[in-house]
Amino acid sequence: MGAHKVTSAEVARLAGVSQSAVSRVFTPGASASAKTIEKVRKAAKELGYRPNVLARAMVSGKSGIIGLVVAYLNNQFYPEALEKLSNALQERGYHVLVFMASQQAGNIDKVVDEILDFQVDGIIAASVALSSDLSDRCRAAGVPMVLFNRAQDDVDMSAVTSDNISGGRKAAEFLVAGGHRKIGYIAGWEGASTQRDREAGFLAGLRDKGVELHAREVGNFVTEQAQEATRRMFASDPPDAVFVANDHMAIAVMDTLRFELGLNVPGDVSVVGYDDVAVSSWPTYDLTTVRQPANRMVADTVDILLSKIENSDVGPRRVEIDGPLIVRGSARIPEGWKT
Repeated sequence: MGAHKVTSAEVARLAGVSQSAVSRVFTPGASASAKTIEKVRKAAKELGYRPNVLARAMVSGKSGIIGLVVAYLNNQFYPEALEKLSNALQERGYHVLVFMASQQAGNIDKVVDEILDFQVDGIIAASVALSSDLSDRCRAAGVPMVLFNRAQDDVDMSAVTSDNISGGRKAAEFLVAGGHRKIGYIAGWEGASTQRDREAGFLAGLRDKGVELHAREVGNFVTEQAQEATRRMFASDPPDAVFVANDHMAIAVMDTLRFELGLNVPGDVSVVGYDDVAVSSWPTYDLTTVRQPANRMVADTVDILLSKIENSDVGPRRVEIDGPLIVRGSARIPEGWKT
């Protein structure tokens, strides 16, 4: 015999209230008196009742679910950011479903189709590049989407990022001020707007100071590829400083420089990253890096998405949030530099 499934009608009878009162108690945003809430929750606990979220969604047309799609979790920035996003959405009465999507052709389309099958109220795409066709399909389905830590050329797509151009420029100015002239850059995945903008800002900052980029390699935001990029860059005529497109790769670069190539950081080479993930502040790395203001990025992402859910006429928004350069011990500190 299967276990009996408790209904809202049974909860209503035990609590001495109407079935609609039970529904209001378990519907986010609905009103009910404190006395009714106490009676209903007490009866529900006694009976072991759980509200049927999907059934409620069929009636209301709202699932209360946000689809959160991310390309990878290796980069320490994303587990932290996803936790913040999940907590912020739950505080606003939404549940979160996380989906993984690689950048391979066809994979993202398949994942977004799956997300739409869950009748989500909205989608947050974290570091995932979407085709214009895919964006159009989401709009046609009436499901708003916000890009987190990634932007694209579609003017109708909302996006929240740090000010990556400004961040890249700050890294360049810091390294040049430290007396470096042979400066290298290790790029991330070149299909990412974050990579493109960080490099653009970095190169602009070097040009403004009359310095040309000494060496460039690509690490694709992957540990092993960042290690290999470091080996190539330092095989001959090595730079005396390197800016790395994110901390995840910068950690790999530092390990390769110190433990494989026998170089001192920052004595032989300065290293600057981007993100300011938790591990960057560990004494082992003490990484100078451009901080992504994750709390503000999360708050703006959630506000934009929920405003679009509540009002479909709300237009797209692009937000770029400036983040500071966090000066630590992995790079030569310029004389007189204020930390």
